[in-house]
Amino acid sequence: MRRLAAIVLMFALTSCAGGAGDTPEAHATSPPAKPSTTRKGVALACGATKVQLPAMPAGLRRAGTFRRLGSLTRRLDVKGVTWRHSDEQVYVGVVCGVRTAEQFATLVSRSALTAYKGRPALRWNTRTGLRNFMWLERPGTAVYIGATPGLAAQIKHIAAGVAPSPAP
Repeated sequence: MRRLAAIVLMFALTSCAGGAGDTPEAHATSPPAKPSTTRKGVALACGATKVQLPAMPAGLRRAGTFRRLGSLTRRLDVKGVTWRHSDEQVYVGVVCGVRTAEQFATLVSRSALTAYKGRPALRWNTRTGLRNFMWLERPGTAVYIGATPGLAAQIKHIAAGVAPSPAP
C-alpha cells in the first residue's frame, strides 16, 4: 500500500507542478548574482551514466570522499565527494542501482517525497542536523546532496548546477 501511495503522490506532485518541480519562477527583476567559484566541478558515474557536478562556492575546499549513506534502507553503491568550510560540510554524490520511482520512493524512511525538475525527489533531515536532498536523475542513477545547517542554503544552488551526461 505504501508503494502505491508513494507513486500516486509522485504523479500528483509532478502534475501539480506542471513538470517544473522545484525550478525557480521567472521574475521581472534581475536574477541574483551567481556565487563565485573556486575550481572546476567533478564528474561522478554510475556505470556508463556520468553526472557532472558544478564548481563549489568560494570558501569550500575538497575534504575527501564517501561510499555510504546511513539513511538508505538498503545497501547501494554510493560515490561521493565532501567539501568543507570550518566546521560546515557539503556532501555531493551519486547513488547507483535504483531503477524505478517505486524503489526510489521507499529508499529513505521518514523522508518527504517531492519532485525536482519533474523527477521524484526525497528530502530529509538526520538526527545530527544534516539536511539531505536526493532525486532520481535516470533509472539507475540518483543524485544526492547533503549539507550541515550553515551550508544548507547551498543545496539548491548546487542542485541547479548538476548536469547529466547525454543519454546512452
